[in-house]
Amino acid sequence: MLQLKEILKNKGGQPVTVPEASTVGSAIRTMNEHRVGSVMVQGPDGEPIGILTERDVVRLYAQGEGDFETMLVKDWMTTDMTTGQPDDSVSEILAIMTVKRFRHLPVIEETRMVGVISLGDLVKAQLEEIAFEAKVLREYISS
Repeated sequence: MLQLKEILKNKGGQPVTVPEASTVGSAIRTMNEHRVGSVMVQGPDGEPIGILTERDVVRLYAQGEGDFETMLVKDWMTTDMTTGQPDDSVSEILAIMTVKRFRHLPVIEETRMVGVISLGDLVKAQLEEIAFEAKVLREYISS
């Protein structure tokens, strides 16, 4: 059974983060620079305290909320985060993300954030696993 730690290993890199005192505008530029759909928000000791996503930004814009250059991330981030652990299975997390309708999941080991998994990462991993299983079955049948 495929686990989150395997996806994180293949994905590489550290999660993209911003400090809680960042502006929403700065967080948007960080997402764009790193080509990601979310940023993890860190507290004063580097601990994950929230997440700001593209969906959050679109909602703020649609509601006509203030100036992104003065709005602070800490006032608009999602703090009630669902998190995963490295040993969680891809299928379990995929089901949770589908039911709860979110696309980014922080992966926490003890109290340290070790990565962020996107819905796209999970789908890609499952498709690769299915393709590998199909290849093995074809080779078995033809031998």
